[in-house]
Amino acid sequence: MSRPRFQYRPPDFDAPPLAGAPVARFEPAPADGVLPDGFFSTTNLPTYVKAAGPWRRPRLPRMDCVIVLHPTGDLVVTEPRKVRKGQPVAVGTEEDGSQGIFVHAEGFLGGSHSANEFGFMQTEVSRERPVDYAVLAQLLGEEKQRGGRIIWVVGPALVHARAREDMIWFIKNGYVQTFLGGNAVAVHDLEAALFGTTLGMSSSGEGVEGGHALHMRAINQIRGAGGIAAAVRQGLVTAGIMHALVTQRVPFVLAGSIRDDGPLPEVLSDTLAAQDAMRQFTTQATFAVFVATALHAIAVGNMLPAFVDASTPDELRPLTTICVDQTEFVVNKLRDRGTHQAYGVVTNAQDFMHVLRFYVERWEQVQAPATVLR
Repeated sequence: MSRPRFQYRPPDFDAPPLAGAPVARFEPAPADGVLPDGFFSTTNLPTYVKAAGPWRRPRLPRMDCVIVLHPTGDLVVTEPRKVRKGQPVAVGTEEDGSQGIFVHAEGFLGGSHSANEFGFMQTEVSRERPVDYAVLAQLLGEEKQRGGRIIWVVGPALVHARAREDMIWFIKNGYVQTFLGGNAVAVHDLEAALFGTTLGMSSSGEGVEGGHALHMRAINQIRGAGGIAAAVRQGLVTAGIMHALVTQRVPFVLAGSIRDDGPLPEVLSDTLAAQDAMRQFTTQATFAVFVATALHAIAVGNMLPAFVDASTPDELRPLTTICVDQTEFVVNKLRDRGTHQAYGVVTNAQDFMHVLRFYVERWEQVQAPATVLR
């Protein structure tokens, strides 16, 4: 395996100013879901807290949350809505350690750059910037090799763009450990499996008679079968993305929205329930790929830390994120929301999936002889 592109350098807690930093303060939550004044709002970067002992990182890191001290001494990053009355919540407005909380923004930069320079994308994303698919394929392949948890967040445009077979290939070849999306991506995939159309359009882009109702007919058949997994087990659905996820036992979460048709039985229409379900997998993610889904990409990006926990505190590595969309706006928006470690690819889903698969297959061919030699 090649040398890591970014080597993490932990803070020197024995040197000033961290050596003389005070212990972090905690104040009780005044009510369920209500935070004490001056609470510390977390980021997605490596964060250390000095509390009853040495500096340590809270568990389950993510941005826009708070740090709760449990009776066991455990420090856990927690969504504000889940904080219970009386729980000790870290307070402080500074991130430089002067209040017992230190955000190590320069950990992957060797301490020679400013916090604002942390990340892979150093300038605005543009469709005119070349994309090194060989690098993306290598990163994805190495993540599979190390047994990482690769999470894909996908929109319905991937199905419309004829990238469906490529998505199926990634699922069947072990490059997908979790699949997140909405009602639409599953509905369009199932319509294609049942009727050979997506939103009433054939694979050649031509409308079929009565096509406008086919996605509703697909939803009805799946509901009649008792759900997506049941439809696969019964032999009603024999191909497609959802079929591959079920047969390969890859977990998926479908988060609903107010505009959903149906929705499908597995779709979680309760937003908070969907967020909790997604959170079960984002806390385990070590790599993320977002394809053609603005809102889901931003939502999941906000749930992910900028780093992956390793076996020792000094072996953190960036959580690589690939964000793909046809517009610069969506890719830049994700970056602006805090996903600084993202590779931005401005292109359509079909081109991206076709080309990435080509390079991953080529990377596998190069790796195969090396594996045999070992």
